[in-house]
Amino acid sequence: MTTTVTSVELFPLRIPRDVPYLGPLEEGNRPNEKGYIVRPGNRTVYPVFDQTLLVRAEASDGTVGWGESFGVVAPQVAESILEELLIPFVVGRSPHDVERIYEDLYDLQRVRGHFGGYALDAIAGLDMALWDLRGKLLGQPVWQLLGGLRQARLPVYVSGLPGETKEERAALGKAWMDRGFSALKFAAAVADEGEVAEIGAIRAEVGPAPKILADLHWRYTALEAIQLIERLCEFDLHLAEAPVAPEDVDGQARVARAVKTRIGLGEEWRTVHEYLPRLRAGCMDVIQPEMAHTGITGFRRICELAQAFHCKVMPHATINIGIVQAASLQASATLANVEMHEYQHSIFDRNKQFLRSGMDCQAGYFSLPEGPGLGAEPTEEALKLAIGRG
Repeated sequence: MTTTVTSVELFPLRIPRDVPYLGPLEEGNRPNEKGYIVRPGNRTVYPVFDQTLLVRAEASDGTVGWGESFGVVAPQVAESILEELLIPFVVGRSPHDVERIYEDLYDLQRVRGHFGGYALDAIAGLDMALWDLRGKLLGQPVWQLLGGLRQARLPVYVSGLPGETKEERAALGKAWMDRGFSALKFAAAVADEGEVAEIGAIRAEVGPAPKILADLHWRYTALEAIQLIERLCEFDLHLAEAPVAPEDVDGQARVARAVKTRIGLGEEWRTVHEYLPRLRAGCMDVIQPEMAHTGITGFRRICELAQAFHCKVMPHATINIGIVQAASLQASATLANVEMHEYQHSIFDRNKQFLRSGMDCQAGYFSLPEGPGLGAEPTEEALKLAIGRG
């Protein structure tokens, strides 16, 4: 008898934290009644807690697969899309048809959401759960289902230095380098004295060897970005991420042609259809796909497309409990063009307590989760954090 998906259950989680993501709030910056803030440095909304949406898919033989949708802001939106529209089209189907299911769900949204936003985030979490389920049914890790392992460990860069001053952030960067790491990224959105002062303080503290990346958070016009990156390159900038607005394709290409370091783009894009015109235009040297936006199916297709354009891959890592991280590592370890993976230490390290997995990050490398499927499942304590169910 063919194994089918019999049910899909959803768990929107909210995890309290003492210090918001990216560090202490700016003077006068207060959360609204829903617990959201806007960082003035990039005009982007963030929660003062961690949020995510877990997806639990169960098969007819009782096997369970887990996924995680992008739920940083309003996880209830993706939850509603899944419950009201997508899940009924998945129940009764074989989890071995995961790529066909991904395509069918995408087609459902062609004039109901197209290729952006919460609709694709919802599909991504379900896609991960089906890959996990398929791996468990076959007794194989997802990396094996994707064609085989290229790297047993993945090099990382430390992402985010959540201190109150540039001196504190630089000292934190040095502490990570002393623990065996060799690359780090700072966030322009909280570089209160400016990016040049920030990278200068970090470089003086960590020395000449470590790689320094800068997340510019879409803050600049093309000309402004070119001028800034030229100054940052005086401190041996390894990569400039998101220098101009994500919709400014011409500006992205102009910056990439003009500067003498790598440009990284892509955390906000969800499909090959968003990547393709930018790859053709030569907008970046490195892509930064976010597994919680793409799912495993979309992630692999994006990375294989980038390989044809000779682009490296540095996957993005978002706010979650770690199932997305496990999925991203499983897929990344199969790629020929992956360079480093983002390590969101202020999220991964504090939230891995809610995960059953051997996945860890030490001395500059992520270790892969072990076992069939993704090798990661939420604990019972994690499920108790579900919004409206505590």
